[in-house]
Amino acid sequence: MNTMNSEFAAPIIREPGDVDEMTKPAFPTRPVPPVSRMARGLVGSEILKIAADIRAMIAEGHSICNLTVGDFDPKYFPIPRELRKSIEAALEAGETNYPPSDGMLNLRKAVKSFYERRLGLDYPIESFIITSGARPAIYATYNVLIDEGDKVVYPIPSWNNNHYCHLSRATWQTANCRAEDAFLPTREVLAGTLGDAKLLSLCSPLNPGGTAFTREALEGICDLVIDENDRRDPSERPLFIMYDQVYWMLTFGDTAHYNPVSLRPELAANTIFVDGISKAFAATGVRVGWAVAAPDVAHRMSNILGHIGAWAPRAEQVATAALLLDDDAIDGYHAKMISEIETRLRMLYDGIMELREDGFSLDAIAPMGAIYLTARFNLIGRKTRTGSVLETNEDIRKYLLEEARLAIVPFQAFGSQEHTGWFRLSAGAVSIEEIEEMLPRLRDALERL
Repeated sequence: MNTMNSEFAAPIIREPGDVDEMTKPAFPTRPVPPVSRMARGLVGSEILKIAADIRAMIAEGHSICNLTVGDFDPKYFPIPRELRKSIEAALEAGETNYPPSDGMLNLRKAVKSFYERRLGLDYPIESFIITSGARPAIYATYNVLIDEGDKVVYPIPSWNNNHYCHLSRATWQTANCRAEDAFLPTREVLAGTLGDAKLLSLCSPLNPGGTAFTREALEGICDLVIDENDRRDPSERPLFIMYDQVYWMLTFGDTAHYNPVSLRPELAANTIFVDGISKAFAATGVRVGWAVAAPDVAHRMSNILGHIGAWAPRAEQVATAALLLDDDAIDGYHAKMISEIETRLRMLYDGIMELREDGFSLDAIAPMGAIYLTARFNLIGRKTRTGSVLETNEDIRKYLLEEARLAIVPFQAFGSQEHTGWFRLSAGAVSIEEIEEMLPRLRDALERL
């Protein structure tokens, strides 16, 4: 018998790296892009592009004060001990299979209880959907409300609304916010933009601003939405608010958090909350978020998310349910975490304002919440030692990275078209020592202009 042709022939053993020329993939040059118009037009994260410059400098041995990433360094901000232990226990108990597509019932009940205790919001259990972090909740909000060509209104600066509009094939109208309003929209800024819109996207505390709505400012916007919906015929689809409040537990000093439904209960049917543990518990990689909406809308959102499998891992859901029911653990964790974040942001703010007092063209808005500081490096038109003129925010960003080893994100990453020197500084992934060491470098870099 010729065993080489037999069904019992010995298998061919390949060494790592061996490639059979017959099966080597070939990728010809295509005269026409094979992907959809949506895919061709979608751009990647602007912040991730900046990260490439930072990695290159770190590889060269430079120490960078990296204030770009909206994340936390676990060395300084570990997740709550109770959450970690509960995840480990849930894995040990075998909580590793598929969760329900709308979330495990115990976690949905825990979020419901959490909202009742902390926000005074009493929604039915059918309103709560658990997601893999907040992003799927935003994606589902856009896709449950928006048909191709429908209008979305969102403020500038804001995080990723331009990309979600693109993904949902929406049209959009932007509202440019002003520094004097802490880069948050007002009734006056939004007036005249909401006609025929299906969605108004709001966020407080704000990414990128680190600022938060006052009660009066949010009440004015809520009344504007109510007036718009009262104007519409009952046969028309209403205007919804998507309220991203993923940072609502992280506020400082006298800053209070407000939401549309607590201020105007009649908006409950047309408000979708987006939230999660990612920011409030430094748990960005744990991937537990949620949406809260009217039951009829939540059901449709759950259908969308079920098809893309955007549920949070089961063990993490079990652990998050336990955490959200433990007020002592929550309060104990936040007492330290919020103090540490505020200390970093205040150091940055005070350092920038001191430079301003010394005559440098800088400015900042006092931190109110989240992990961000809004700062202005008003350096357009200044000349470097090599004779180059800083003409754009990107020029300023690169100069500060190279000369001060300070990495920050221009407002262009958040939809702004104006090059006025405004940037986002994120304090969750740096130490106090790194900020202390950076500020003299910043002063030196400014003096060299």
